Amino acid sequence: MNRSPVNLAPKLSADLKPQPDWKDRYDRLKVLFEVSNVIRSTLDPQEAMLLVVKEAVRITRASSGSVVLINSAENVLDIQASWGLPEDSQSMKLKVGEGITGWVAEYGQPARVDDVTIDSRYVQARENVRSELAVPLKSDGTIKGVLNVDSDREKAFSESDQELLTGLADQATQVIENTWTYAQLGLKARLFEALVKVSQAVSNALIVDDALRVITGQAAQLMEAQLCSLLLLDETGEWLDVRACHGGTQVYRQKPRLSVNESLAGVVLRRGKPAQIENVQTSSKYQQASVARQEGLVSLLSVPLMGSDTAIGVLNVYKKTQHRYSNEEIRILQALAELSTLAISKARLYERLLGVEEALRQNEKLSALGLLAAEVAHEIRNPLTVMKMLYHSLDLRFPDSDPRQRDAHIIGEKMDLLNRIVERILAFARKSEPRFQQIELNRVLEDLNLLIRHKLAQQGIEGRLYLDPSQPIILADATQLEQVFLNLALNAVQSMGSGGLLTIRTLAADPDVIVEIIDTGEGMTAEEGHQAFSSILQSTKPGGVGLGIAVVRRVLEAHHARFQWTSTPGKGTAVRICFSAIHPENRLKT
Repeated sequence: MNRSPVNLAPKLSADLKPQPDWKDRYDRLKVLFEVSNVIRSTLDPQEAMLLVVKEAVRITRASSGSVVLINSAENVLDIQASWGLPEDSQSMKLKVGEGITGWVAEYGQPARVDDVTIDSRYVQARENVRSELAVPLKSDGTIKGVLNVDSDREKAFSESDQELLTGLADQATQVIENTWTYAQLGLKARLFEALVKVSQAVSNALIVDDALRVITGQAAQLMEAQLCSLLLLDETGEWLDVRACHGGTQVYRQKPRLSVNESLAGVVLRRGKPAQIENVQTSSKYQQASVARQEGLVSLLSVPLMGSDTAIGVLNVYKKTQHRYSNEEIRILQALAELSTLAISKARLYERLLGVEEALRQNEKLSALGLLAAEVAHEIRNPLTVMKMLYHSLDLRFPDSDPRQRDAHIIGEKMDLLNRIVERILAFARKSEPRFQQIELNRVLEDLNLLIRHKLAQQGIEGRLYLDPSQPIILADATQLEQVFLNLALNAVQSMGSGGLLTIRTLAADPDVIVEIIDTGEGMTAEEGHQAFSSILQSTKPGGVGLGIAVVRRVLEAHHARFQWTSTPGKGTAVRICFSAIHPENRLKT
């Protein structure tokens, strides 16, 4: 059997093929290891990217370089760090797919160009550039950006440089992401700390401007901003006024108010969406560029303060360098804006509560004066009736020519006038009689607690509210009882001055419903208490006239409630009011 000779040439050829240059590979790995140690020496993402660029330029013997990241929101490339490029190159914007760098970002493949002057893709970022090498920055298969180096020499970069730069890009991507993660964790930690402080400010501040000053201060610190300002919409809805500002000088604080229809802040307000400008000193969208130049303000981020339905203002932060705000920074400022809105709403609600309290006090005074007038009118009517009877019994008749006839007639007319005035006063007083309805005392006292809690906080008084859930229904005028309880609570607060304990509770003691108001104030002697709770024109408070307690007494008498009090000088006063409950069978069906 004849066999063809075996051709061993291919195998011999393979065996004799030159082996890779192990020394070059070792040198590249050593360089990458050294570079890795350098770029991992910082946890600051911006510093890490700058180190990456510097090392890329060094190991490839390039003239300049840059790290470019993809801004997915606008589909453009932002130069995040550069070395050897002109200062104004940071503002250069390329779309994904534009230029050699944009081509790498679009296709995710390296590009090594020996002569950029004959490459139609090239976009000049620096003069005298002749060759370029760009490799993609990838993470989990997604292109994040491009690592790019340039040289003033033609054919400056070899295949070995490309492999080295690709290895560096792989390490750089991981380092950049790690530093970003660390920075984000630090930012979130600072955010939570700031949110806690702002939340405390929202809880404690009872005046709008106080809360806003805390918020702008925390926002400026958290965002590392040169200046933070908060603008609110005025009553006309046409202008935005600076209500709080952290940083800056009087030049900014006293700048003209902004028109809602003709300013960037107005656009943010109307659209209800954030907006940013990288350089307000040169942007045509920013109206007050001269103020920005005087204050050294460059980049701006503005977010709306959203109320229940519409925006009520804007929160602005400025940096002193050109900066593009990330989505995370925008979300942080939006969170602070939401807290600002909450603080404003809370403070405005408190101001309205103060107005309600003042209105109730005025109503209390009017009611007391009405009561006083009624009692005075009642006391006048009795002697007036006697005077009229005696006058008519005298039957004073004089000749028409006698002047006394005219005087007697005038006396009769004036007594009739006085009687009509007394009747009108008494008729007016009768209109304030209670309008009885079925009510729950617990609900009335919950409203009272809401009304007085800020006053308690202001004076350092602890308030305790204990409500018996099984409390029966009573027949009463809720408005008048609110007036009674408010008056007793405010009297208790005044007696305690600064610090103390105010306890309000309800008890169900069949067939009664009991309300107790107990304070740890100055207390009263038996004589002082008798005067305060029995006489309409006596008071234990400096400058008081006793009308408030008179209203309490009158309203409780009209409700057929039993009123008891005990007081010890230096220890406090306890007031106990007993109402009659409605038997379940007699309650109105609702």
